[in-house]
Amino acid sequence: MKNTPVRHFLTLSDFTPVELIGLIGRAIELKAMWKRGDAHEPLHLRTLAMIFEKSSTRTRVSFEAGMTQLGGHSMFLSPNDTQLGRGEPIEDSARVISRMVDVVMIRTFEQEKVELFAAHSRVPVINALTDKHHPCQLLADMMTWIEQRGLPNGKTVAWIGDGNNMCHSWMEAAKLFGFHLNVACPEGYDPDGDMVAATLGSVTFFRDPIEAAKGAEVVVTDTWASMGQEAEKKIRETAFAGYQVTTEMMQLAQPDALFMHCLPAYRGLEVSAEVMDGAQSVVWDEAENRLHAQKALLEVLVCGFPAGVSEAA
Repeated sequence: MKNTPVRHFLTLSDFTPVELIGLIGRAIELKAMWKRGDAHEPLHLRTLAMIFEKSSTRTRVSFEAGMTQLGGHSMFLSPNDTQLGRGEPIEDSARVISRMVDVVMIRTFEQEKVELFAAHSRVPVINALTDKHHPCQLLADMMTWIEQRGLPNGKTVAWIGDGNNMCHSWMEAAKLFGFHLNVACPEGYDPDGDMVAATLGSVTFFRDPIEAAKGAEVVVTDTWASMGQEAEKKIRETAFAGYQVTTEMMQLAQPDALFMHCLPAYRGLEVSAEVMDGAQSVVWDEAENRLHAQKALLEVLVCGFPAGVSEAA
């Protein structure tokens, strides 16, 4: 759209609740179009720069395939391919790269790095994961939930495990989508205090995962040792003993409760094989929906929201 300010997607809160629901609705439309074989190429001759300082399977495949399906092109930039934070200031990298491409996706460690890049970019910047937030995964998760069960407002979700970036984004989603989140973490692994303060009233904290799971419509977990925490794996396995999502735990949730996991998952650690591969698990739908949710995100960031959806000033 002409004469509109550049929009970034660094956290879920960069979009309003109305925009998020509209974006997910569009993702569901794009998924149906793709399944029918309908060509839709609004990003013809557009280029996505994909900057990876953290490796990934789902993120790279979904963004690269999504950009192709939208008629555009993507380029993969590993830590060996850029000067991002290595000699050249991030501000300068942003100024250069954003003069050559139409949208930038960054997967890195520090949230401050994507924020600094976005502050000096001429084009939209997408946070494809930092140590603090994973908003793209939440788009896929909320899309999956809405496809399976309808709008989430007024419902309850149980987060079982580490108070990590995924937990932070689920906390943000609770506030924006109007559901309540029960968070169960072992002592010493709680979410960041600023996220707790920002989501007061939407989140309740537990030490006992059994109590957190009671009556929930969705039960969510994540790996106990994320990328960069491999040295802590044994310590974390001890700390998180009792936090595995099991069939018994799922039986305390609603009878039709969904199980979600952003993957990769480790059966026998954060989730039992019975739950991971059971009828209540929607993890493969979540993974597929990364593709379509991110297609919708790319489309609105480059082309703009349809009239009447965006509440941006």
